[in-house]
Amino acid sequence: MGSNSTTRFSDRVEDYVKYRPHYPAAIVAYLQEQYGFATDWVVADIGSGTGISTELFLRNGNKVFAVEPNPDMRAKAVEMLSGRPGFESRDGTAESTGLPDASAHLIVAGQAFHWFDPEKTRPEFVRIGTPGALVALVWNERLMVAGFEREYESLILHYAGDYKTINHKNVTDDRIGAFFHPMPFVLRSFDNEQCFNFEGLKGRLLSSSYIPKEGPRFDQMMEALRDLFERHAAGGQVRVRYETKVYTGSLQ
Repeated sequence: MGSNSTTRFSDRVEDYVKYRPHYPAAIVAYLQEQYGFATDWVVADIGSGTGISTELFLRNGNKVFAVEPNPDMRAKAVEMLSGRPGFESRDGTAESTGLPDASAHLIVAGQAFHWFDPEKTRPEFVRIGTPGALVALVWNERLMVAGFEREYESLILHYAGDYKTINHKNVTDDRIGAFFHPMPFVLRSFDNEQCFNFEGLKGRLLSSSYIPKEGPRFDQMMEALRDLFERHAAGGQVRVRYETKVYTGSLQ
C-alpha cells in the first residue's frame, strides 16, 4: 500500500463511520454453508479501516486481527470496538501485516484490495494463513440502474479528481484471478442498500477520499447534490443500492 493510500482517509473518518455501508449478514451464513466457517476461526481483516468488516465477524464470535495502516481510522476502530471480545488492532499493511505465521483461518479485505500491491500481498497472505486458509475479497459496489443512481455517478465523475484512477471497479475479474492463480476463486453477490436524507447523502459523498471538501468546486458540488436529491427524494429520502461482491478462494 502506497503512502498516499494509507493517509488519504484521515480527514474522512467521521463521515466514513456514519455513512459508509455495512456488509450483509448473509455473507457470514454463506461462508458457513460453503466453507464450514466457524466461530473458532481466527480472522485477519486487512485494511480494516474503521472496523466495518471487523464488526461483522466479531458479531459472529470470531477473534479478529484488525490490520490498518491509517492511524486515524485505526484509532476510531479501537474507540468503537476495543470492548468487544476477540478484537485486536494491529498497525500494518497488506504487504507487511506484522501478524504471526499461520495465524489466520480467514483473511478478509473489505473495500480495500484495490489499494494493495497484489504481488507483495499474495506471499504475505500465504505466510499468515493457516494451510488452506480462505481468502475473501469484498466490495460494496453501487448500482447504476435507476435514474438517481446514474446521476449520482455522473456527479462524482464530474467533481472527483482521481475517481477514475482509484475506483475499485478497476479491479477486474482477471486481476482477481491473477491474484488467486493457480487456484480458482468463486464470486457470490448479495443485495445491500442505504436510505438517506440530504445530510446523510452529503455524508456518504464526503466519505469518499476523492471528493473535494472545500473551495469553489465544493460549493458547486453541494448545489448539484441538493438539486439531485430534491428531484429524486421520496418521503424525504433517496435510496443507494449496492451489489456486495464476495470473491473467495485459497491461495495454496
